[in-house]
Amino acid sequence: MTVPMPISARAFVLVFAAFCLAQAATAQTRSSTANAKSAATAQTDEPPAMSVTEWLQRMHTGARQRNYVGTFVVSAPGGDLSSARIWHVRDGEHQIERIEALSGPPRSTFRRNRNVMTFLPEAKVVKVEKRENLDLFPNLPDKPDSSIGDFYDVRAIGKDRVAGFDADVVQLVPHDGLRFGYRIWSERRSGLVVKLQTVDSDSRVVEQSAFSELQLDAPVKAQALAQMMSNTSGYRIEKLELERSNAQDEGWTLRTPVAGFKPRSFFRRPVAGDDGGGKSKQDAGTVQWTFSDGLASVSLFIERYDPARAPRDGVLTIGATNAIRRRLPEPASDWWLTAVGEVPQQTLNAFAQSLARTR
Repeated sequence: MTVPMPISARAFVLVFAAFCLAQAATAQTRSSTANAKSAATAQTDEPPAMSVTEWLQRMHTGARQRNYVGTFVVSAPGGDLSSARIWHVRDGEHQIERIEALSGPPRSTFRRNRNVMTFLPEAKVVKVEKRENLDLFPNLPDKPDSSIGDFYDVRAIGKDRVAGFDADVVQLVPHDGLRFGYRIWSERRSGLVVKLQTVDSDSRVVEQSAFSELQLDAPVKAQALAQMMSNTSGYRIEKLELERSNAQDEGWTLRTPVAGFKPRSFFRRPVAGDDGGGKSKQDAGTVQWTFSDGLASVSLFIERYDPARAPRDGVLTIGATNAIRRRLPEPASDWWLTAVGEVPQQTLNAFAQSLARTR
């Protein structure tokens, strides 16, 4: 629940009630007029009453309408901390972003709609790819499925102040243990998400992201960002080539769907020739099967088991992101699975146990 960073945070647009009761009370006493004004003001201190789908649709569209510049910080209880400077501009129907890492190795990522370029100055390499799934929060299709309300409830918490902006605070509460919950701080005027907490089933914060500094309606020039994105002089260009495919053609299925998670995309990374072991070109590649419930996403990376690499089964947790890696059981023991997502580990286990080879 981020922008395209470790977490993706996006925006709501909020609707507030008008102060019409005060005008209707002009014939009343001064005391009753004051009480009416007080009641109307109190109403605006609470987030508006909306369904989960309405909130998420506002989140999905809100940030895309605003120009902003800010410093975004992501932290986890274990002490992991990362930050980045973000420039975002809407240019007609196009979205352009620049994300400059402020911690860790130098890295600049540019996105124009689904075209993404990542500059690595130390290696003098720029990685070019087209992403169907941008890992944004919420991770909704263009026409969100109203069934998401079957898996999350929304609760108004109150108001707060973040990065100098007044914000409404709401909580998204999952119905089961297959997904995390979220507390979201939404800037009151624009709806931009200025802070986001991912919480587990015990209400512990497993990851937090927030703007430490933010300028709304910043004078960001789309042309300037586009020029920076196209300036690859002195860099070696590496294109990530992915071929669109589908699970049926590649010989994979889920015996039992994982509740709420729907398939979003299926890609295969092509390889040149066969793998030297008699495997077909198709079987030698790595495939990525992506699922989402509208908030959280899971990616399944499936590749041929290579004894020479001797990988080990393992589990990794960084903030809200969990990953498992394991060799699939018979009759698919020639295959190796890496499952990654901002979901509880039991969700990844459910995907791994349900994944099956069909040929």
